[in-house]
Amino acid sequence: MRKNIMQANRVVIKIGTSSITYVNGNINLKKMDQLVRVISDLQNSGKEIVVVSSGAVGAGMGRIGIIERPKELNMKQALAAIGQAILMELYQKFFGEYNRKIAQILLTRDVFCSKIKENNAFNTMSTLLSMGVIPIVNENDTVSTSEIEGDRIGDNDTLSAMVAGLVEADLLLILSDVEGLCDTNPCKNPNAKLISHIDKLSEEILSLAEDSKNEFGTGGMITKLNAAKIASKKNIPTILTCSDDIQNIYDALDGKEIGTFISAKANEV
Repeated sequence: MRKNIMQANRVVIKIGTSSITYVNGNINLKKMDQLVRVISDLQNSGKEIVVVSSGAVGAGMGRIGIIERPKELNMKQALAAIGQAILMELYQKFFGEYNRKIAQILLTRDVFCSKIKENNAFNTMSTLLSMGVIPIVNENDTVSTSEIEGDRIGDNDTLSAMVAGLVEADLLLILSDVEGLCDTNPCKNPNAKLISHIDKLSEEILSLAEDSKNEFGTGGMITKLNAAKIASKKNIPTILTCSDDIQNIYDALDGKEIGTFISAKANEV
């Protein structure tokens, strides 16, 4: 089934906070440059790429000089506002070096709850892709609030799956600081074995997921599996792999046995 990945034309790539920031929250410029170069090259090959990028709050923390991730909603939203500007400035700089065009898209859950708004978002993103523009997507954290029932999407793993369904992607590729889903927590067990293929997202598989070890991220392995479940409802396969080596993106799209491949039928009973 991985061989079919080689035919994927429209790909949503989600990059986690820990993949483009240092432990102190500052942006990892080297990693960001590598990511942009690979995405630019993929676009050169004819693929349509949508990027769902985390890191706004972490970048805001680094700019302000805050070490611990705040718990207060207003502080998180303020840091997101600061960090989002930093992120887009850097994406603009790096993509510009490869003569690529980008656009910022900030979404909230209500877009996916309204057919009119959803159609508008689809039309906008489809037009951007047809123009050779790379959409950089994030949740609009400055206006989304967890206090309002159902208002927030909550994490960018979930957002990436919803975006994959929105743009009718052929593949969802989630990059993070882990190799994929293992049979035990690799942070606690050095002998943990990678699960390379998942045909069904059963309760047993979901129970293997544990929270992320990185304090700047908002998700964990469970949010990635839930994202794969959302994607599979739209008949979209998912690959979870590590961003330590950005070249893993090439290997994943070449159908190589890397990371965890989750079937597009994984949500079926």
